[in-house]
Amino acid sequence: MNATKMRRLICLVLATCVLMLTFAISTDAAQRRRHRNPEAGKKKAAKRIGVGAAIGGAAGGLIGGKKGAVIGAGAGAAGGTAYHVHKKRQYRRRHRR
Repeated sequence: MNATKMRRLICLVLATCVLMLTFAISTDAAQRRRHRNPEAGKKKAAKRIGVGAAIGGAAGGLIGGKKGAVIGAGAGAAGGTAYHVHKKRQYRRRHRR
C-alpha cells in the first residue's frame, strides 16, 4: 500500500472509533433518570406561604388589630417561605445520588 491509502485507512479507523465512543457515552448518559423533587413546586410553595400568612395574620389580628394583622401576615409569609426553602433542601440532602 502506498502512503496515501495508509493515511486514509488510519483516518477511517480513528473516525469510526470516535463515532462509536460518542454513541456509547451518549447512551450511558441517556439511561440515567432524573427524579423530580416532590417538595419543590409552585403549588406547594404557594400553599406553604399562604398558610403561614393566614396564621400570622390571624395571630396578629388578635393581638394588634388591623395593623397587627398586616404585620403578622407579612411575618407569616416570611416564615412560610423559610419553611419551604428548608423542606426543599432537606429533600435534596436526603436523596443525593
